[in-house]
Amino acid sequence: MDFSTLTTVEATLHDHILTVTLNRPNKLNAFNQAMLDDFKSLWAYADITDDVHVIVLRAAGERAFSSGVDVVEEYDTVDNPFSRRDPAHWLCPKLAGCWKPVICAVHGMVAGGAFYWLNEADIIIAAEDVEFFDPHVSFGLVAALEPIGLTRRIPLGDVLRMALLGLDERLSGAQALQMSLISELLPRDELWSRAQVLAERIAAKPPVAIQGTVRAIWESLDTGRTHALARGMSYVVMGNEIGSAQVDRSKISGRNYELR
Repeated sequence: MDFSTLTTVEATLHDHILTVTLNRPNKLNAFNQAMLDDFKSLWAYADITDDVHVIVLRAAGERAFSSGVDVVEEYDTVDNPFSRRDPAHWLCPKLAGCWKPVICAVHGMVAGGAFYWLNEADIIIAAEDVEFFDPHVSFGLVAALEPIGLTRRIPLGDVLRMALLGLDERLSGAQALQMSLISELLPRDELWSRAQVLAERIAAKPPVAIQGTVRAIWESLDTGRTHALARGMSYVVMGNEIGSAQVDRSKISGRNYELR
């Protein structure tokens, strides 16, 4: 993939880490059709590229990770309501069929459609200036898609409070940490470096084991317990022989070990 063709994000691949930076800071990193196109290409690339072991998603600018949809430019749609698609199909890695782990490093405003990324991230860390909110109902719009995804991450009552209060209340980083929406709260100047450290530790592990783990856990959310365990067992059978063969167990010591 030629990363120079991307128009709304910056992307680099180094040491098995694909780093994607939202790059519309003057628009609060809101997504438009061009950004949907960029992510459609990025997820497809990450899915089929074995050199990508883990993805870091972050955002340029000081004010926001993302304010959601660009209300001026928006995105392409069609008149036929039965042919319309949720933009999540392009923004969300799992819906796009990419099972590489995603680390989201968020700061500033995280609003509305920005939850498409968070709802399918595997690890979310945040800067101390972060503020989460969903403005839909304040604008007279139904808050449905993003909150439904969020119910898989945090308690229902917290989702409903955010969705119903709209612009009247913002969730702080400390509150988000308490309800496990994020796993770490950091000073702003440490956010990207911490995401890099986490990505390096994941990228150093056998990619088959990592990818199978991500897929098994996420797909279990779509079915009952018995079916989920049966499907999980199939991934164990398929993946463990490959993944374990990639590790030299005699050289494992803490975070220091060697892949074959």
